[in-house]
Amino acid sequence: MKIKKMELFKVPPRWLFLKITTDDGLSGWGEPVVEGRADTVKTAVEELSEYLIGQNPLRIEDLWQVMYRGGFYRGGPILTSAISGIEQALWDIKGKYYNAPVYELLGGACRDKIKVYNWIGGDRPTDVKLAAQKQIEAGFTAVKMNGTEEMHYIDSFSKVEEVIERIAAVREVGGSDFGIGIDFHGRVHKSMAKVLAKELEPYRPMFIEEPVLPENNEALKEIARYTSAPIATGERMYTRWGFKGILQEGIVDIIQPDVSHAGGILETRKIAAMAEAYDIALAPHCPLGPIALASCLHVDACSPNAFIQEQSLGIHYNEGSDLLDYLLDTKSFSYKDGYVSLPTGTGLGIDINEDKIREVSEIGHNWRNPVWRHHDGTVAEW
Repeated sequence: MKIKKMELFKVPPRWLFLKITTDDGLSGWGEPVVEGRADTVKTAVEELSEYLIGQNPLRIEDLWQVMYRGGFYRGGPILTSAISGIEQALWDIKGKYYNAPVYELLGGACRDKIKVYNWIGGDRPTDVKLAAQKQIEAGFTAVKMNGTEEMHYIDSFSKVEEVIERIAAVREVGGSDFGIGIDFHGRVHKSMAKVLAKELEPYRPMFIEEPVLPENNEALKEIARYTSAPIATGERMYTRWGFKGILQEGIVDIIQPDVSHAGGILETRKIAAMAEAYDIALAPHCPLGPIALASCLHVDACSPNAFIQEQSLGIHYNEGSDLLDYLLDTKSFSYKDGYVSLPTGTGLGIDINEDKIREVSEIGHNWRNPVWRHHDGTVAEW
């Protein structure tokens, strides 16, 4: 069996899908994308295809090593996201070839289901109390929200109070056991992150995510002195080598590698195993499409330290197109009591609506991150 063909589809709202077909008719799907840089990743996949066409798709580890180490320059979001989507598609093929879910080929499941959270509050969160109530009524027991808008190196306490008011409103409607993930989105610098961490502690966050940018991870050690809330980061870190330092330092409680960015399914499983050795939890990042979510669930299935899974159904980015629009079976992700069941089908366990994908790929998208500025005109972190 050899890889015969690789096709890319840029589909709304901001995703890039990949279909790999073999010479004996098997096909697999992956999601290689960096949000806002879909065309750049598309080009990277096309370049990497020169290493793949004509090769045995079952030799996933060897193909991964060739794609990653075959170039003198390596790492970073573009290359590892391209590799991630390719690797997901190869696992989809391998699972179908052996007639088994991917996680069965990775050691088997260590759980029956995984807790999930939904997003409330977008880039500029407003009525989060009402949004949280809707998620509770839908059966979810945890949510995540952007805690703050743009925030300068040193900023006004009124912005801090706005964050506190939003979190307090969600805690009020959710009760004491309701999980609240607070995403700082890298928008906050160390000085204000310390203030926010201290002020938010009484509201018992499930975690504080990316209180500073990953390039400033050394600041997490100081921020941790101001809170007992678990600190999470990792969505903008790539491969096991990118996680090495932060795991060795023991300065986070939760890692959040993205299966479409960090290097794929097996690479994320390796990162999870490294974290387990340091007594650190796993909560894969996934504000993307159905292929990325399915890939995450296979990692969750066989990772003992996974405790919750992000998913993007109904997220604010998905206006006009959503997760289930690209699946033939809209019940592929079975939610109950705040949990999602593990996939049971072969490969990634989802049936892609290829006709729909081909149709909307003619429309495509040109999604870009917004560019924010502070009142003084300087560029702010989004």
